[in-house]
Parts: sequence; structure tokens; C-alpha cells
Amino acid sequence: MDLELGGRRALVTGGSGGIGAEIARRLGAEGCAVLVHGRDATRTNEVVETLHASGVTSRAVLGDLADDAGAAAVAESARGWGVDILVNNAGPFAEHDWESAEPAVWLDAFNGNVLSAVRLIRALVPAMRERGWGRVVNVGSRAATTPLPNMVEYSAAKAAVVNMTTGLARHLAGSGITANTVSPGVIVTDGMRRMFEERAVREGRPAPWPELEAQVTAEYAPNPAGRLGTAADIAATVAFLASPLAGYINGIDLRVDGGIVPVP
Repeated sequence: MDLELGGRRALVTGGSGGIGAEIARRLGAEGCAVLVHGRDATRTNEVVETLHASGVTSRAVLGDLADDAGAAAVAESARGWGVDILVNNAGPFAEHDWESAEPAVWLDAFNGNVLSAVRLIRALVPAMRERGWGRVVNVGSRAATTPLPNMVEYSAAKAAVVNMTTGLARHLAGSGITANTVSPGVIVTDGMRRMFEERAVREGRPAPWPELEAQVTAEYAPNPAGRLGTAADIAATVAFLASPLAGYINGIDLRVDGGIVPVP
């Protein structure tokens, strides 16, 4: 299917690895020029080089989106790039329960997951308005609707992302810009693997990843699809929502989780 994305220009935050890198790759494959954001120059440039090797117009932009000045610098590069698709994928996570999550941890979670997106939305949406077309796709989490007891501040921050996105869609009514959330379930990334491998070591049951993956699916993430998600699953969904074909989809939280979250 042709998603009609040829000639569009995108910014993917947190694009130096995992889900973000796969989103950048998929958008590039669909014909977008992709500005890849990251904080680590080596990893971000590696993604850009891979895109270049595939014939994709791409460039790296570095900066800390949890900082006003860092986000402003990224936004300035993005305005020069001419971004009309903004994918807010950057968002830190950590394991804390109610006893261990100090107020500072909550502030970090909201700054890194919510305000990092807000900073770029405020900076880049005005130019989309002028052009009469744009897409904002925010990456949420299944934790937004089923809070995780071991990631309490992250779950709350992602719930705020979903709420914020719906409010943004209403604010942008009639502008030609849509705003949607894609909420992944349990997705196999390097960071996710490390988290479960380290947990297995702490619990005294280390195992090779294929064995651990089966355990995670059965014990932590049982779902009707019968498997864990991949970065490609998320990238395909983001690419569709970013396309002109999805122009009548607006303000939704699209869960890509294999059905792990029960429908109310």
C-alpha cells in the first residue's frame, strides 16, 4: 500500500535506537525525509548512516528535550528541516513502586515524557498550521490505561500524554493537523531485554533470552496474539497515522499491544 508519504519531512525523537530508529526507518522507506533526534552522537549518526545507505534523505539532531534550551535547539533545526510530521517517541522509563518513587522521580518522568513533547509541539505546530497540513504522533504506553505497579510515575506520565494528545487534537480542529497517540504493549527492544535480564539475575533465575522471552510472554504479558511486540509493529502503525490516508483519525489512543489491555 502506498501511504502517500513521498516528499513529507519528519522529525523522530528518541530515534537513536529501538522503536524510534525503526520508526525513522519505516518513514524513510515510505518516502519521507527524516530528521533523527538523539542524545548520543555516535548512536544517532549510526541510524542516519543506515538510512543514507537505503537512499533516505536524513540528518541527525542532538539535544536533551527535557531541558528548555536543548529542546529549543532541536526545534530550531526542525524548523529549518521543514517538519510536517512530528513523532514524539523520546521518553525515559525506570522501575519504581509507590514506596521508592520520590517526588523528584515523578517530576523527571513528567518532564521527560510529557514536557519534552509539549516543547516541540509548541515550537513546530505553528508552521504546520501555516502550511495547512501536519501530523503529531505521540508514543504512549499500555501503562496509560493499565498502570504498572513497578513503574508508577511512568504510567501516570503516559496517561498524561494520552490526555494531552486528545486535547491537542481538539485545539487543532479545522487546521489540517491531526494528533494521535500510539500506545505500545510489551515491545522487545534492547532496553526492555536488559530490564528483564537484570530482573532475572536479581531473582536468581538467569536464562538465555529466548527462554526469558517465553517466560515474559506467559507471566508478564499474556495476550491474545501470543507473542511480544516488535519495533516494526509500532513503526507500521505510526507510519499509517502519519499518512494522508489517516486524515479522519484524530485524537485517539491506538493501543498496539496484542490485546493485552482488555476492552472495557
